[in-house]
This record gives sequence, C-alpha cells and structure tokens, in this order.
Amino acid sequence: MISIIGSGRVGSAIAFLCASESLDDVTLLNRTRSKAIGEAMDISNAISPTSDIMIKGTDDYSDIRNSNLVVISASAANYQKSRLDVIHEQASMINDIGKKIMKYCPSATILMITNPLDVLTYVFQKNTQIPKNKVIGVAASLDSSRFLYLLSTKLGIKRTKITNAIVIGEHGDSMVPVYSNIKIEGKNISNLLNNQEKESITNEVRTYWKSLRNYKSRSQFGIAKNTYDIIKTITIDSITEAPASVVLDGEYGLKNLAIGVPVKISKNGIEEIQDINLDENESRLFKQSAKIIQTNISSLKK
Repeated sequence: MISIIGSGRVGSAIAFLCASESLDDVTLLNRTRSKAIGEAMDISNAISPTSDIMIKGTDDYSDIRNSNLVVISASAANYQKSRLDVIHEQASMINDIGKKIMKYCPSATILMITNPLDVLTYVFQKNTQIPKNKVIGVAASLDSSRFLYLLSTKLGIKRTKITNAIVIGEHGDSMVPVYSNIKIEGKNISNLLNNQEKESITNEVRTYWKSLRNYKSRSQFGIAKNTYDIIKTITIDSITEAPASVVLDGEYGLKNLAIGVPVKISKNGIEEIQDINLDENESRLFKQSAKIIQTNISSLKK
C-alpha cells in the first residue's frame, strides 16, 4: 500500500498518478477528513475498470498500517519568500508524523516532499532512525527537470538532445546546477553558453518557484510526476538514477546533513550514492550549499 500524508494539490496529484496507473492501493491522509475523502472519491473514478486497487481518504493514522511506502507532502504553514520561512512549524509537524509512522509502518520507505526539504529529510531520519537508504527527499530531480527545461528553451533545442543536466545541493537558494558534465548531442555545453548566460540560467532555476507563483498559487504537477517516478521504481522493482536529498555519512566529505546528490534508487530505496566530477566552482558552491543546510539544521536546536 502507498500512503500519502497530505492531500492538497501535490498529494492528490501523486495519488491520482498512482491510482490511474494501478500501482498499488492508495491511502490519502489529511488532517481535514472531508478533504481526504473528497479527493479519494474523485480519484477513484480514474481507476481502470480492470484494476483491483482501492483508494481511501482518512484522517486516521492507523489506516496507514503496514504501508510499503509513505509520501509526506503535508504542510503546517505556507511560505512566501523562502522555503525556510516555516522551518520550525514544519519540523514540529514532521516530528509528530514520524512518531505515527514508527507506530504503524516502521518498515516503510519514506519519500519526503515537505519543505524545507533537506532539513526535514535529515530531521525525520535522525528522529525515527529509519535506515538512511529508506528516507528520500524528492526535490533535486524536480530542480533538474526545471534546469533541463530552461536549457532547452534558452538554446532552442529539444530536451532529448541534452544529457547529464542535473541540480545538486540544497533545494533552495543555494542549489547548484552542474554544467560541467552536460552534453548536447555529444558536445560539451561550454561551447554554447558563456559564464554570464550560465549565471542567468542558474538564477532562473533557483527562483523558478517564485516565477511560477506569478501565474498560479503553487507548483503541483512537476513534483507530483517526479515523485511518482520514484514510487513506480520502488513498487515495480526497477532501477532509476536521479538526484535526491539523502543523509550523508562521509560521501562527498559530508556528514550530519541531508543534501541533493545523484543516487541510484531501487525497490530497497537508495541503492547507491553516486560520485560525480565537479569543476572547481561547482565544488565550491556545493560546499557552500552544504554549510547553509547545516546552519539551518542547527537553528532548530536553539
């Protein structure tokens, strides 16, 4: 069973994708019971008539009992200027959710979506002591999708011609688009973009969510699809490679934080943390990003 905690725009979009593709039974949990039930009723009409899966809306955590996978998309408050605006409220909520997950489905793989993503991925893993490979923060893959879109748009080429366009680091203002490994039809991107153009695209990737809010209230479909792709990988026992926020224990020379890095994901969660080459500037920015995350984690202890 796939349980989704939080049935707002993102949680319900993930539930829709899982149910319409008949991945597994889905439980939508929300603090407002009527909201969860209503979304489940609506999504149930998208299930194939040849499928045996069920979807349920609830506010009762006992309904997530024995879930194989839990997605956390709940939010205690909305942010406007920075994902860190609500760090204390979100951390408190995540601690409470963690206790309930440990009570009802301690063996589940956890996909964290709630912001500030990296801080909460770390807080959840440390407080629950669920193995690090089974707690995955989903955001860097979304940032990478946005990076790819911007590159494709700026260069006027199809995104299928671009490979190795990923974003690492914090899911926030210090995220690091990695240009040094990008290939366009086998050629290095450095021949197509100068430093000023790279800086402009980097700023657009970092502020993409703010630009999006000029047109709609919050992002929804991008993060839902990126999360669904990981759910599908775990559920059908396949392998995928994508950047994700994970708790590090010496990888990239870092400990005691979660940060976006390239990983290989399987039915067991994080199968491998992949080491990639970064140029001098990217390495410097990545270390700065890690320091920012560590500072934000430390702020919760004050």
